[in-house]
Amino acid sequence: MSTGPIVVKIGGSLARSSGPLQRILFLLRSARRGIVVVPGGGEFADAVRSAQVRFGFDDGAAHRMAILGMHQMGLMLASMVPGLRVCEDLRDIAAGLKAGECLVWLPLKECEGDAVLPQSWEVTSDAIAARLAERLGRIKVVFVKSRSGGDDRTAAALAAEGLIDTVAARIIESAELPFEALAADEEARLREIFGVSMQVDVPPRSC
Repeated sequence: MSTGPIVVKIGGSLARSSGPLQRILFLLRSARRGIVVVPGGGEFADAVRSAQVRFGFDDGAAHRMAILGMHQMGLMLASMVPGLRVCEDLRDIAAGLKAGECLVWLPLKECEGDAVLPQSWEVTSDAIAARLAERLGRIKVVFVKSRSGGDDRTAAALAAEGLIDTVAARIIESAELPFEALAADEEARLREIFGVSMQVDVPPRSC
């Protein structure tokens, strides 16, 4: 079982149901390796898309606003499970991973001015997660989605199927990043990746 640090992208679509999302977060908190979570934008990014149609602001503004949607999602994830720490700075992330922490990344600071990431809707949180994995030393990136990427598929094939964005596929291929795309219900494989050997109990939600 590998114990090196990894990037875990949690798809925004998973936030449509709190049960599977909370389960994944508790698995992450129990992980036995350093993990940095990249949150999807989910409904917060969807709100930016709707606002752009209504008000007509440019893609550069929409790009930054969608990343701030990822911040909102990240703050939500960290609040759902005690023990997850939010961070913004690349050096802070590297130190936390070395210490075996599970971190939730708020990405705007490190994405500002990054020429690898076009300021358009071509870039999603998938590409931002892949870029982070590249900048952290070409470490593995795991995409947790509402559906599986299957076995032995290339990044380009996943992009063609719409499972990850095309910029993410280009980063993965050019940096030769190790990666997996898994469905949220593939718990056995997620537990193996996270290094969780014992049963993890999820407490009932308080209303």
